[in-house]
Amino acid sequence: MIKLMKVMKEEEHILHNLMQFYIYDFSQYLSAITLEHDGSYKPFDLTPFWVNPNLHPFFIKKEDELIGFALVESATETEPNAIQEFFIIRKYAGKGYGKIAATQIFSLFPGKWFVTQVERNYPAQAFWRSTISAYTGGNYRERYDQKRRSIQEFDTNSLS
Repeated sequence: MIKLMKVMKEEEHILHNLMQFYIYDFSQYLSAITLEHDGSYKPFDLTPFWVNPNLHPFFIKKEDELIGFALVESATETEPNAIQEFFIIRKYAGKGYGKIAATQIFSLFPGKWFVTQVERNYPAQAFWRSTISAYTGGNYRERYDQKRRSIQEFDTNSLS
């Protein structure tokens, strides 16, 4: 069973630990990502997630095992819902757990969605196309921005 668990402020260090694996995996797509002098990657600034009510950090768990995380921005009057970051550890990648977690997130935040992947992250592009296509029954739009990022857009309110 896959479940989303809201990350509490006192669990921030656990999220930072998990994010080191994410940044490591992601470094193959962005050469600007380098190790710090202490041998770790520069941590994300998670401060906004503890003060902005539209930012939602989640742990992704299989049973009680931590297998990933998602950073979600819920819609405002002017902006759609968005996946900021999403990660499943390699041990569980490709087993369908990410799709389950992503669809749970889409259901938690109904409305318009905007999901972006960097230019050369073809595995993420394939994952999101497949997941969003299955969730929407193919009722989504895909485009590329000026940085060649792949972007999928859809509205859960228009799904039957």
